[in-house]
Amino acid sequence: MADEKEIPCALVVMGVSGSGKSTIAEKLAERLGWVFEDGDRFHPAGNVAKMSAGQPLTDEDRWPWLQAIADEIDRVCKAGERAVIACSALKHAYRDILVHGRSDVRIVFLNGTQALIADRLAKRKGHFMPAGLLDSQFKTLEPPEKSEHPVTVSIDASIETIVEDIVRQLNLNPASRGAARRKHS
Repeated sequence: MADEKEIPCALVVMGVSGSGKSTIAEKLAERLGWVFEDGDRFHPAGNVAKMSAGQPLTDEDRWPWLQAIADEIDRVCKAGERAVIACSALKHAYRDILVHGRSDVRIVFLNGTQALIADRLAKRKGHFMPAGLLDSQFKTLEPPEKSEHPVTVSIDASIETIVEDIVRQLNLNPASRGAARRKHS
């Protein structure tokens, strides 16, 4: 079991659209008794409109969004809370903004093939990211490097198996961890 000092205050569950970020992050937060945050809720309205129109975001579009998530991570950690945040975080530079040198924030990379994810996106309804942007996401994706100390899991498994793999790799025992003190709607 991890020492209290080694327990992250935040986990950033990352991957391309359709990899299961929100689903896995929500189930992982539930399993650990932590707060779940969907990074999509931090997007400015202009970003959502652009993606809904099938236009990929530029880095200039992403910087304020990523900084808002980083600010939330800092708030959570300073308050002694714990959170699991779903965020695409496709580039190393994006993850640098989110983690900004913190040792108490860990990246969880949901790894899957483009074919598997395209199949999932084709079945998904009511999400603002059209399946046509998947090529753009894979071209942008820079998988985490060893220096980022990521937890990498294959998404070609059940939700429960993926969550258990993450918990196992992080060496977390949720029964001994305090629940988050604040819930978001």
